[in-house]
Amino acid sequence: MSADEAALKTCHERINLSVAASHQAENGSVTTVSSKESEEATYAFLPPIESTDAHLHEFAEAMRTVGKALRQVAEGKAAAQAEAAEWKRKYEAEKAAKAHTHVIKGCSNCVKDKLEHLASKLTLETASADETGCCGNHGICSRQILQDQCPGPNRKSDDRIVGRKVPFRLSWGSNGDKNGQHKHDFVSFEKGDITTAERSNKQIFLKWDSPPQTVLFVTKPNSNSVHAFCSEMVRWLKEHNNINIFVEPRVSKELLIEDSYFNFIQTWDNDQEMKTLHTKVDLIVTLGGDGTVLWAASLFKGPVPPVVAFSLGSLGFMTPFPSEQYRECLGNVLKRPFTITLRSRLQCHVIRDAAKDEVETGEPILVLNEVTIDRGMSSYLTYLECYCDSSFVTCVQGDGLIISTTSGSTAYSLAAGGSMVHPQVPGILFTPICPHSLSFRPLILPEYVTLRVQVPFNSRGQAWASFDGKGRIQLGPGDALICSVSPWPLPTACLVDSTTDFLRSIHEGLHWNLRKSQALDCPA
Repeated sequence: MSADEAALKTCHERINLSVAASHQAENGSVTTVSSKESEEATYAFLPPIESTDAHLHEFAEAMRTVGKALRQVAEGKAAAQAEAAEWKRKYEAEKAAKAHTHVIKGCSNCVKDKLEHLASKLTLETASADETGCCGNHGICSRQILQDQCPGPNRKSDDRIVGRKVPFRLSWGSNGDKNGQHKHDFVSFEKGDITTAERSNKQIFLKWDSPPQTVLFVTKPNSNSVHAFCSEMVRWLKEHNNINIFVEPRVSKELLIEDSYFNFIQTWDNDQEMKTLHTKVDLIVTLGGDGTVLWAASLFKGPVPPVVAFSLGSLGFMTPFPSEQYRECLGNVLKRPFTITLRSRLQCHVIRDAAKDEVETGEPILVLNEVTIDRGMSSYLTYLECYCDSSFVTCVQGDGLIISTTSGSTAYSLAAGGSMVHPQVPGILFTPICPHSLSFRPLILPEYVTLRVQVPFNSRGQAWASFDGKGRIQLGPGDALICSVSPWPLPTACLVDSTTDFLRSIHEGLHWNLRKSQALDCPA
């Protein structure tokens, strides 16, 4: 027998002894210490390789692999043992808890009375919490749309408010059916087939749980006819319906100068009180045109009460109620269920390049119609990079860009070549302003996306952003504007229903597709 064969035989015998020793541990457990020792022993058993024989090199590598495998197996068994010990500890803890519960049941009557007192206290707290939750019936409770309390830790009570705002419920009906039925499933699956629920003919109805108590008036400024109409409507609501009236500070001064009879009206003194209006007002009445509705929406940075808009302006896309019939219209709104249109709003944030991805202001800027980014006074074309979520959309080179809601589709976006869209269609309009391109057509994007418009560093000029036609902000190279759909829509009351009011507005306001009828040339 050669020296190499003798060394090989000796290694086989020693490794077999090491493996057998590792399996002699009790219950099949192998600790990490024994695994390391087995690996070290494996390395120790290997004779020093002084020969250049290739077979001995391969054999040595194989032995090292076996040693590593042994250590991994041992560590796995150790982890399994630790997990089993943890489960055993949890079982013993549960068993001890049950035994402790059994001891508590055998306590004296005094301890039992204390426990019953604590249980009743918890029950009362749970009941009070449930009172602020959803009703659980068909439709949506008002607390899902309008908050009953002012957000924030510092809440101040207002002695001028008679009571809490009146809750209401929203329900879905089909073709004027006010049965309150609502189909929650938008997509259903039956036997592997995908079908969509019919939502196109659903109207949203609002029903008060009790008669409204507080109404806010928002009026068009610098109009004598509107002022006279406002004072007449305030008198009627107070005398015939005993409604609490809120008005803007400007209107409050005008009414008090006119007549001391209006001492009962209420207003707010600062921005902090204005932020709590949604907790006090049940209904908003606007007297003016679409601009008055935009101004009323801007007063609410969060939830907005339902809006009844009377037409005292020019076009009136969002003001369907005639002022001549205000008593009948308000009577129906205050006492009966009525159809509403949920008009989505955009929330916008400005991010400065120097702010390192921090927003410029804490509160978002809310718009009802559109946010416009244009070149301002610059003679250069606007150069903007646009992103939708994480996807690149395009570069805008032209006079600017309009990001619009569907309610704003009949405003600036329409003038720039955008499509008219029903206000309850969920989407965001992406409309360029005079693009220097023959193929740049407007887009309609889904409502769940987030748009980012950024001024690149190689832009020749700056850009300006305006929100519903006011509040212009300058955007320099590296600055960005983030836009997404706000969770707080503007609920506007409908004269008939959402679709009828929309078609009436484009027929009467824009004379849409109005032309002479074709002459009848065929024989009688």
